[in-house]
Parts: sequence; C-alpha cells; structure tokens
Amino acid sequence: MEVIPTRISDVKLIKPRVFGDARGFFMETWNARIFAEAGIDATFVQDNHSRSVKNTLRGLHYQIQQPQGKLVRVTRGEVFDVAVDLRPNSPTFGQWVGKVLSEDNQYQLWVPPGFAHGFYVMSGSAEFQYKCTDFYAPEHERCIHWNDPDLNIEWPLLAGGEPIVSGKDEKGTTFSVARLELAQVAEKVS
Repeated sequence: MEVIPTRISDVKLIKPRVFGDARGFFMETWNARIFAEAGIDATFVQDNHSRSVKNTLRGLHYQIQQPQGKLVRVTRGEVFDVAVDLRPNSPTFGQWVGKVLSEDNQYQLWVPPGFAHGFYVMSGSAEFQYKCTDFYAPEHERCIHWNDPDLNIEWPLLAGGEPIVSGKDEKGTTFSVARLELAQVAEKVS
C-alpha cells in the first residue's frame, strides 16, 4: 500500500496493492498498523455507502462539532472527490484538494476531521463507500455551496452543465459565512 500526501499534506491519497488474476482481484483497504505508520491513526465508528447517478454532486458537508475523518473509496464508477480544509488555525485553511477515485484505479482518500467533503459523479453511476471516525450528528451538520467563488473548486462538470444537487445542498452557505461560524465555535471551545 502506498500512502501519498497531497498538496494539503494531512489529506492522503492511498494506492492499495491490488492482486489480480483471471478470477478477479484482492486488495487490502484498511490496515491499522500500516495506516498509523503513515500518520493516519484513526478509529472508525461508522461505515456509509451511497449510490448516485451521473452528474450528481454531493457536498460540501462538514460538522461544526464531532467532525468526522473519512476514508473514502469508489467501488463502482468514477467520481471527483474534494476535501476543503476548515481547520481555523491551519496554514492551508480554505484550500482544497481534488482527486479522481474510481473502481479502475482503486484509490482511496483520507479526509481528516476538520475538512468539508464532497464528490461529483463522472460515470453513469457510482457507488461510494466511506468509513467515519465519528458518528453522524445532524444537529451539527453544515454545507458549503459546491460552487462557492471564494473556494473556486475546479469541478470537472460534464458538458459544462449544472450538476444534480439535493435541495439541502443547494441551500448550502458561503465559505465566508462558514468561516465566521467556525471561528465562533473555536472561540467557545478555547
């Protein structure tokens, strides 16, 4: 397994070793010892699985309390996966990383706690699976609008059209509003 830091070093691209033959393939997707050696010392409490049709965009989701670290992968199809640093004291606060994850490349992405997360489906459909380090807390969930101009994420939209977005995600806030709320939460904690 190869663990590669991205331009935001805490976000890591994981390239598992895949052993294939005429019968199919085998790969290890989680090994606590190997991941800890690579700086990912996580305990997972929840696994999620979603299926989305082509041109669906989910996110950018985060929790203002109980932030979730996520180990994400695609088991069918292809997505463009994005992590946005929302850690107020981070030198990369407000920056984003995007990687293509697919059933063909078998890559995984480690999205640490304190990041907003979203993905865009580039194939006919996609099955997306992720392990979380904390439980989903709807009262703490927030969403930044996918096309926030301050973040300027370079989504690879198909044919330049608008993506399919849920009503809840369409009502996502701006990064500037999220920044203020995150600062207020951090101030209360300290």
